[in-house]
Amino acid sequence: MKRISVILLFWISCNVCSQNPVIPFKKEGITVDGILNESVWSEVPVHTNFYNLLPSDEGMAENQTEVKIFHDGNFIYIGAVYYDTTEKQQVSSLKRDVSIGLSDAFVLVLDTQHQQQSGNLFAVNTYGTQVDALVERGESGFGLNFSWNAVWKANTSVEGTKKLYEIAIPFKALNFDNKEAKFGVQFYVRDIKNNSWTIFTDISRNYPTFDLRFTKTFEVENIPKKGISRFAVSPAVVANYQKDVVNDTTETALNASLDVQYNVSSSLKLDATILPDFSQIDVDQQVTNLSRFSVFFPERRNFFLENADLFANLGPRDVNPFYSRRIGADSDIQFGIKLSGNIAPKTRIGVLNAQTEKNTAMQAQNFLVLVAEQQLLQQFTATGFVVNKQKTKSLNFLNDYNRVVGGNLNFRSKNNKWIGTSNFGMSFTDGISEKNKFYNIGVDYNDRGVRGSFSFKRVEGNYLTEVGFTPRLYTFDALNNVLIREGYLQTTGAIEYTKFYDTSKVLNNVRYLNYRNTTYFDISGVQNQMSHFLNSAVFFKNLSAVYYVLNFDTIDLQYGFDVLGNGNALLPQQYQNWNVKVGYNSANNQQVRYRFNLQKGRFYNGEKITGGAYVNYQLLPFANLELSYDINAINLKELGKETFHLARFTGEVFLNNRLNWTTYVQYNNQQNNFNINSRLQWEYKPLSYVYLVVTDNFNKDFNRKDWGIALKMNYRFDF
Repeated sequence: MKRISVILLFWISCNVCSQNPVIPFKKEGITVDGILNESVWSEVPVHTNFYNLLPSDEGMAENQTEVKIFHDGNFIYIGAVYYDTTEKQQVSSLKRDVSIGLSDAFVLVLDTQHQQQSGNLFAVNTYGTQVDALVERGESGFGLNFSWNAVWKANTSVEGTKKLYEIAIPFKALNFDNKEAKFGVQFYVRDIKNNSWTIFTDISRNYPTFDLRFTKTFEVENIPKKGISRFAVSPAVVANYQKDVVNDTTETALNASLDVQYNVSSSLKLDATILPDFSQIDVDQQVTNLSRFSVFFPERRNFFLENADLFANLGPRDVNPFYSRRIGADSDIQFGIKLSGNIAPKTRIGVLNAQTEKNTAMQAQNFLVLVAEQQLLQQFTATGFVVNKQKTKSLNFLNDYNRVVGGNLNFRSKNNKWIGTSNFGMSFTDGISEKNKFYNIGVDYNDRGVRGSFSFKRVEGNYLTEVGFTPRLYTFDALNNVLIREGYLQTTGAIEYTKFYDTSKVLNNVRYLNYRNTTYFDISGVQNQMSHFLNSAVFFKNLSAVYYVLNFDTIDLQYGFDVLGNGNALLPQQYQNWNVKVGYNSANNQQVRYRFNLQKGRFYNGEKITGGAYVNYQLLPFANLELSYDINAINLKELGKETFHLARFTGEVFLNNRLNWTTYVQYNNQQNNFNINSRLQWEYKPLSYVYLVVTDNFNKDFNRKDWGIALKMNYRFDF
């Protein structure tokens, strides 16, 4: 009898332990004031026992957090209490959607499709500033896109040393499968004062912080069968004045635009935009480009962001058949429409169509993207796609097009240590039908302290992706003033070894080895470039770091390269470049943060000396000031010498959580540009804004080229 009782007790214990936690359904709503004084908070389970993540991932967190979560059919409510050891609060910004990593904050991640493919991040710092983002699956991990926005509520309070967070997220802001009733959930607490991250489920710090594979499964009790609101409509009006000083012309315009989102189902959304204006986006951070190829800039426009990972991962980053910033780059967008999301628990689709206007330099174009993603097994996901760009006239399609079709297969091991990727693409362009394929295969390994990867690419010369990003396919011959298109082969291998010193009072970890080799061949297999990258770094207990980088490249230059932009091109021949870099990064939790580096090396037939510095002064919560400066001094002997300066100042003044003034000042003499962009931004209602933007552009000699002023107002209606 005693043996039977023990077995029965063991069976009951195992059964209880194996059950997923629950997001219970409660009829009672709450007032989101950060107080947590409603009776419902005493009726729902407590989730605690947070683990250390950074700077150490060993053991349970010393400062614990208690989280409670429930829903009422309209909102998911989260209440969190962080048991700090001080009353002090430290934040980096009061501006919405600024990275939360430099503030005391609570973070929630929801994988509402429970597929570990994409998710939503909601975070709030101790001053109540909201941050939301998409968690997107990338080529070899997960990243965040802060340009995505939703309407939700949050408030905070401080009771002695306790930091309290109260959040309400509407179901209508989420894509979820109402037949599955399971969410992947992760909680984080950031304490910038002691530079720590703590996390609800245990994860090794060598993985991406927001890796969806480590979310915990929560059962959603009485999940809503359909969204409460099916429409979100955002009309906007823009008044714009531009003065071209060089040509002595002015232009004044008054434009209206409309964005609409329709919830076809709880997991499938239809987005539409008419005459969109994207003037509210941040200006791109300028760079000094000393390579022969184009530079990638991320997408920031809201229309393209819903389920963006579906469209953005059709190939590796440097050979991607779809790059949404191509749409509207040369002419204005007339309209766009997008259907994206789940049509079945393991099936996602994406359909995007956009039409651009005709202008003096460009025929009207239609852009169509079709994507289907299927989870075959728990470890395998397959994707098929079609990307089409075609000229149009009136309502007719002309026989001038570029199409790309292909498929991807992705593998993720059960132990989360292995990631495999394979890609295939084929382009179809009017009059071109051969040597038009692309192949890629890659594998990544990630264990605590050891990482490794290998990939092989074959890009044929006629693999044309006019709506994609394939920079190495094109080389400009500066001697003959012609753009050359040639296929290539590429192999990349990397290995990294890091040792963690969890008991040391001085060291956090030492990256003893970080080596990467990238080799390029022409399409027949003849090597034309081999690049070596070697790096080591010492990270101290406060996460400040000192490091070195060694680069060594052997380049068989096939075409003339005017790296200085002075008309004197390097001649085709073999070159050996090398570069040594040393640098220091201060700890991130100081009022003054700074970084600097020095570099010296051989550069083609001459030499290059480079330096860089960054300083951030936080007068918070009222202001945040940043200044960065990079200098590249290049001496190519008889071909000339040049010094490229790149400086950027960012000044942010926070009047409150809804009203801020941001000014960017950028100087880039390589691009012959000195730019000032100053923007007053008022969020007078959630996701409803008034912007006043002033821009001024000068050449590198500080002679004015043009200036302008714009006033934009939008209002978001939820029906």
